[in-house]
Amino acid sequence: MRTVASILWRRLDLEGHDACRLLESDAGRSLSGQALFIQDGKPCSIAYRVECDAGWHARSACADGFIGMQELHYAIEQLDDGRWTLNGEPQADVAGLIDVDLGFTPASNLLAIRRFDLGVGGATPAPAAYLTFPELKLVRLEQTYRRLDEARYAYAAPLYDYNEVLEVSSLGFVVDYPGLWKEAARLG
Repeated sequence: MRTVASILWRRLDLEGHDACRLLESDAGRSLSGQALFIQDGKPCSIAYRVECDAGWHARSACADGFIGMQELHYAIEQLDDGRWTLNGEPQADVAGLIDVDLGFTPASNLLAIRRFDLGVGGATPAPAAYLTFPELKLVRLEQTYRRLDEARYAYAAPLYDYNEVLEVSSLGFVVDYPGLWKEAARLG
């Protein structure tokens, strides 16, 4: 795989950062990163990776690290029949979903943005298998994207009462996630 782009975000609601890179090969794409921030007054470090096929369909994800003294090891996999597992346990509530969204990083929004490739004015529901944070449970997250122009999407996630306009790079990285994350540096 070759690195196509990298980005560093600064967290706005808490002290922290997230660095991520987008990798591509003929067989698929991958997001790989490291989020460092304070969670409930504790140091938190999470390395993550999301693997996709060539059509931006998520196939697996992992998150490893710690919150304070608690170690984290989470493996998410989509089986050939569309079912998802979390650490090997079936997750019936998210069966059939295509995208995976990691609740501690803005990186995973890129997956739906790239997969749908909406034209200006286009809109779509984009439900995802969502790894909640800090609970670390896999749940169905209803979300929608509506492309406003070349660099902005109206984004809504009703579960969290979040309805904002996301600014994105030409590659699909969110560069301004109002109230949560803001780009600090980017290559590609």
